[in-house]
Amino acid sequence: MNVSVVNDDLVIAGIEEADESETPQISKIPPDEFFAKHAFRVVYQTNNFLLPQLKDLVSKGDVLNIRPEYQRRLRWATLQKSRLIESLLLNIPIPPIFLYETDEARYEVMDGQQRLNAIKEFLDGDFALSGLEALSPLNGIRYSKAPPRVKRALDRASLSAIVLLLESDSERSPDNKFTITDVRRFIFDRLNTGGTKLNAQEIRNAIYPGAFNKAVVNLTRAKLFTDIFRIPPYIETNPNDYYENPDRQKNTLYSSMGDCQLVLRYFALRDDENIRGSMKSMLDRAMAKRVSISQDEANALETEYIDILTLANEIFGPKPFLLPADEKGRERLSAALYDATLVALHRLWVYRSEFEAKHSEIKQRMLNEYDQGSSAQILTGQGNTAQAVKDRISLLEKILKEGAGI
Repeated sequence: MNVSVVNDDLVIAGIEEADESETPQISKIPPDEFFAKHAFRVVYQTNNFLLPQLKDLVSKGDVLNIRPEYQRRLRWATLQKSRLIESLLLNIPIPPIFLYETDEARYEVMDGQQRLNAIKEFLDGDFALSGLEALSPLNGIRYSKAPPRVKRALDRASLSAIVLLLESDSERSPDNKFTITDVRRFIFDRLNTGGTKLNAQEIRNAIYPGAFNKAVVNLTRAKLFTDIFRIPPYIETNPNDYYENPDRQKNTLYSSMGDCQLVLRYFALRDDENIRGSMKSMLDRAMAKRVSISQDEANALETEYIDILTLANEIFGPKPFLLPADEKGRERLSAALYDATLVALHRLWVYRSEFEAKHSEIKQRMLNEYDQGSSAQILTGQGNTAQAVKDRISLLEKILKEGAGI
C-alpha cells in the first residue's frame, strides 16, 4: 500500500505499479538504422536580453507568457531574489532561461520563471535587497534608491535565453512517432534535474497548455472546491494577486498543485477505459487526451464538474469526503473517496433528483458501509491497484442506488 499525505488533512491513495501493457516495444534493428528513423533534432536559438528588456517582456505579457501556474506556485523568498541580483551585479554566470515558441508567435517559459519574476520585481521596486554577502552595504536598498553606478550595472547586465523553436516538429523523421509534445516533455524532463524538482502535476501544467489546462486551474478556484479542501478563498480583485496570498502559499495542497491534481483525478477516472496502470499514467493520459479541446468544450467540462461536486456536497455535506475519525480522533479528507464519489455520480447522473431527495438515507447507507471491514478498506482507499479504484467506484454506485431506493 502506498499512501501519501498531500495536505495535513488530505489522504491520497497512491497507485504506482508499472503499466507494463503500455511499455513501448523497440524492434531489434541496427542502431544506425534506428537512429536515422527515430531521432529528432531540436531546433533552438540563443538570445541575450538586457535586464530592462526582460522586465518589459514580462510586464507586457503579449510576447512572453510567464503565467504563474505554468510551473510552481511557490515564489522565491526575498533572500533568494536578492542573491540573484547580487550575482548579476558581480557578473557571476547565471544559467540561461529556456523558452518555448508557441504557434501564436509568443513564448512560454519552460525554465527560469523565478529568475524572471525576481528581476522584474526588483526593477519595479517591489522589494529591498537583503542577505547580501559580497555586497552587504547594499542591503536594504531598492532599485529606485540604488546608487547610479549600481543602476547602470544592472541596466547593462544580461541573461541568456535558449528558445525551442517550432521547427523542431518539422525536423522529425516521417517514421518518428514522437509528437512536438513528446519533444517538449523530453526537454523539460532534462531541464528538471537540478534545484527543487517539479512534481508530476507541475510538469503536466508545463507541457500540456490549452483550454483544458486552464479549466483545471479555474475549477480549483471555485468557492465550493476551496471550502471543501480548506484552501484560502480567492477574494483578490486582481487575478495577478492570486499568487501573492501568503496564507494560500502556505497551503500545501495549493503550493504543490495538489488541488489541480484533485480536479484532474475526476476527469481521468470518469472514463472507465482509462482506469489502468498507475495513477500517474491515468492522469497523464487524461491531460494528453484533452490538450487540443476547444474553449467551448472546456467550458462544458467546467460546468459538468461543478454540477457534480455540488450534488456530492448536497448528499454528503457539509463536510463531504471525510474518513471516519481514527483512534486519535482525527478526521481526514480522502481523495480516493472524493474521486470515487464524483465518478459514481457522473455515471448515475440520470438519478440526481432521487439522490437529492434521499440524501439523508444515502449518507446513512455510507456510514453503514464503514462498519463492514471489507467495505471500509475499499472506501478508505487502502487498495492500491487500478482494480481497487474500479471497486471503489462500483461500491459508491451501490451505496447511492440502494440509499435512494433505486
